[in-house]
Amino acid sequence: MDTKPTIRYSEAFKLQVLRELETGKFRNMKEAQRAYGIGGSETIAYWIRRYGKSSLQRKVVRVQAPNERDELKRLMNENRRLKEALADAQLDKMLGDAYLEIACRTAGIEDVDVFKKKHAGRQ
Repeated sequence: MDTKPTIRYSEAFKLQVLRELETGKFRNMKEAQRAYGIGGSETIAYWIRRYGKSSLQRKVVRVQAPNERDELKRLMNENRRLKEALADAQLDKMLGDAYLEIACRTAGIEDVDVFKKKHAGRQ
């Protein structure tokens, strides 16, 4: 059975990597991981949590009350319904314009815009 050896990093090495992340030598944890050949995708994240370097964590903590989550869902659903209604209204307008153009052509009216201006607001 061929097993990988367990690699142990010294405290000084861990703190050096975190210091270099803080100073901006590396843009992110992956870059530092590649530069030093650190195995494990969560190793540096674990060090950040362990040594209290929360400024290096790229997480956004969002605190919401249950009613705020419900409000967000309600607003997203309303937004979706309004977008659908707008699309329907645009299709109706396009159909109306097409019918008007056909009716004007059938009635022998050459310019639809002149007809619209002349009969604006009348049924």
